[in-house]
Amino acid sequence: MSWSRVLQTRCLLLLVHLLCFEGVPISVDKTKVNQLEDKTSEPPQSVDTGLHYDRYLREVIDFLEKDQHFREKLHNTDMEDIKMGKLAKELDFVSHHVRTQLDELKRQEVSRLRTLIKAKQDIEGGNDIAVDHQALLKQFEYLNHMNPHTFEVEDLDRLIKSATSDLENYDKERHEEFKKYEMTKEHERREHLKTLDDEGRKKEEEHYEEMKKKHADHPKVNHPGSQNQFKEVWEEADGLDPEDFDPKTFFNLHDSNGDGFFDEQELEALFTKELEKIYDPTNEEDDMVEMEEERLRMREHVMNEVDTNKDRLVSLEEFLVATKKKEFLEPDSWETLEQNQAYTDEEMLEFEEHLAQQEEDLNQRASDLQKQRDELERQQEQLNAQKVELQQVLWEVAVEHMERLKTQKVEPPSEVLVAGNAIPEPQGENHPLPPGHQDMSQNHPGMKQDNYLQNQIPHNTQDLSQQHLPDLPQGHQEVP
Repeated sequence: MSWSRVLQTRCLLLLVHLLCFEGVPISVDKTKVNQLEDKTSEPPQSVDTGLHYDRYLREVIDFLEKDQHFREKLHNTDMEDIKMGKLAKELDFVSHHVRTQLDELKRQEVSRLRTLIKAKQDIEGGNDIAVDHQALLKQFEYLNHMNPHTFEVEDLDRLIKSATSDLENYDKERHEEFKKYEMTKEHERREHLKTLDDEGRKKEEEHYEEMKKKHADHPKVNHPGSQNQFKEVWEEADGLDPEDFDPKTFFNLHDSNGDGFFDEQELEALFTKELEKIYDPTNEEDDMVEMEEERLRMREHVMNEVDTNKDRLVSLEEFLVATKKKEFLEPDSWETLEQNQAYTDEEMLEFEEHLAQQEEDLNQRASDLQKQRDELERQQEQLNAQKVELQQVLWEVAVEHMERLKTQKVEPPSEVLVAGNAIPEPQGENHPLPPGHQDMSQNHPGMKQDNYLQNQIPHNTQDLSQQHLPDLPQGHQEVP
């Protein structure tokens, strides 16, 4: 990773690391030193710095650059004062228009972080848990979460310190990531060997050793940042006579954006010729991930040797001083990645044990999930059985109810016996009475036949014996 845009002074670098990158210049055919191409005045295209708050950081800097007072202070503030927070205090003198834009930027960033927090909670399955956004925002140290509405001095101070720290730790984190990559690749190779028989394993090992040997068989690699390495670029990329090598001219030729500094991207471009000696994307034995790591190792080495003020830029003055050192004129040999294994045997053993533990944990988790699934399926089957049983009960109750209604409306009720004679109840309003019997309504003046029938027909499931019966005619007794 590297940063290209600077505001004409190295004091600005602390902020501008974060801004943008330029494309890597590959090779330029220049035949005369005095016919240098004019530097473009257009700013380089912005590229992601790799920080998770990259966009917010760059937009803040873009707005601050528009304020004349802040821009002047930035030019006149040294690196230590920037780190101590003196530059951040100048925010109080920035124009109202810029402050308003910064306020809006901060509100948008806080909203973005809250969205990320909510999304993470949804993924982890905590939809029903209340989210304390203020507490969670505390983990983002590059802004003041206690004041989510306005951009204040503390916000700029936090932003500068966080970006500086994160950028300084970038190489350390990159080393760990590359080490993990190399150990993973070796682990997968070993696991593949376990799947082969003895003959297949032997052939695979022989092929592996052959590829290693082919990769190591390359021309001598010049020490990065040495006179020999720069002269090779001067001759092959610039098309100039190596006997006419001039450090100042070389610097101006490869200061792509003309800001007076070599940033990390411009330095990395100088190592392309050396990397082409070692890596070819068409070769099976050459790993392009390793090629980029080799490029970054070279850039890191030169920065450590030449960047004396540690601002992650090489000024012309620093470059010229470095060209007078013994290390520049008579460098030690450069050891490439194949000569420097990224991990130790102990680290590899620990890594494989960690992977084994992870696999065991995943298997246990899978087993637990399968048990939970089986239990849920069992409970579902029980619920389905209960549902069927309940539906059957409801059906039987419904049938019984329908039968009862049918009986009440269609079938005749039990007979009433009077003096040994069966007297059936009337079936309807016009049903004739048996011979020798009179209408009961005659013994009860005012009672209509329909009322009589209504009183004689049982209602619902009430016992017939409880229904009101008219008085029997004289001379008749109820047969027990």
